[in-house]
Amino acid sequence: MSTSLSLPAVRKFAFDLGGSRWVSPIVFLLLWELGSRTGLIPERTLAAPSAVISTLLGMVVSGELPSNVLVSTLRALVGLTIGVTVGVVLALVAGLSRSGEATVDPLMQIKRTIPTLALTPLFIVWFGIGETPKIALIAFASVFPIYLNLYSGIRGVDLRLIEGARSFGLSRSELILHVILPGALPSLLVGLRYSLSVSILVLVVAEQINASAGLGYLINNARDFMRTDIIVVCLMVYAILGLGADWIVRAIERRALVWRPSIVGQ
Repeated sequence: MSTSLSLPAVRKFAFDLGGSRWVSPIVFLLLWELGSRTGLIPERTLAAPSAVISTLLGMVVSGELPSNVLVSTLRALVGLTIGVTVGVVLALVAGLSRSGEATVDPLMQIKRTIPTLALTPLFIVWFGIGETPKIALIAFASVFPIYLNLYSGIRGVDLRLIEGARSFGLSRSELILHVILPGALPSLLVGLRYSLSVSILVLVVAEQINASAGLGYLINNARDFMRTDIIVVCLMVYAILGLGADWIVRAIERRALVWRPSIVGQ
């Protein structure tokens, strides 16, 4: 008698496993709605899920939510672009040169121990309360994850590959371009995922600095008027932005790292 599982049985098991993961979130939402409708959870404390969905649809139709999401997304992208660019350059300097490592790495380790959000008052003093401190906070926070991972990836390239490339007569620039950087690419993408997550987290705080548009602006206004439904909507959007950014990097990984056995077939 064969002990192997049939394909329908495997599919049913996978469906049951995936479906079971939705049980607890659905139960949580139902209990939340029930608590709100019975008055156990006051509206001023937390709006009901149905109220949140209604508010979400209204903000989308009016254009209020899309316009503010665009502002927040642009802030995060500009700050992330600056941070990732600086992090990549510093990682290349430190990873490809011992003198560069001695110069850059100690400063980056000092930077790692400084909480980014603790710099908020100083950035306000330096840059005012406009867009600059918001973008600067995001850029500052997103530098280290990309630096650390790329630096470790460069230093972790197999020495046998480097020696083999040298034996074929590759120059230093060709060695970096064709061996070291491709070998460090997985680490670079991991660092990018971390930087994206950090940029969204810092964006939440940065947008509390006298924002005149964006999700933080909506949250501040909603707080003043005790609109917990709007606050929950904005928090949901922050979460979606983070998940979407992570999905994009995963998609890049599947294409860029197709040569890795662990990636093939996913």
